[in-house]
Amino acid sequence: MDDKAMLNQFAACRKLLSAIGDETRQIIITVLASADCKEGLRVGEITERTHLSRPAVSHHLKILLDTEVIGLRRQATMNFYYLELGGAWSELVTLVNHIEELRKICECEEE
Repeated sequence: MDDKAMLNQFAACRKLLSAIGDETRQIIITVLASADCKEGLRVGEITERTHLSRPAVSHHLKILLDTEVIGLRRQATMNFYYLELGGAWSELVTLVNHIEELRKICECEEE
């Protein structure tokens, strides 16, 4: 992978890396990861499981939604949040795979 391609990959992941770099959002992601992928959780359920205030949870959910880390499913007047495991996460996996390839090349050169 050349320098420009790696920089482009980092650029594609910048918002995701910023969003998941926050400890509170990491807690919310972990809670959502333990929930049923198809059902998701409501704000009140996330609040109970994280012991964060409802406004704090809503604030962090908005950031995670904007970066496509999580998705939203509406059912009547209820909103359910779930991990969105495509899109932004796929870009991160691609970046990590490229870094892993580089690591393997460097290991071979050291031997």
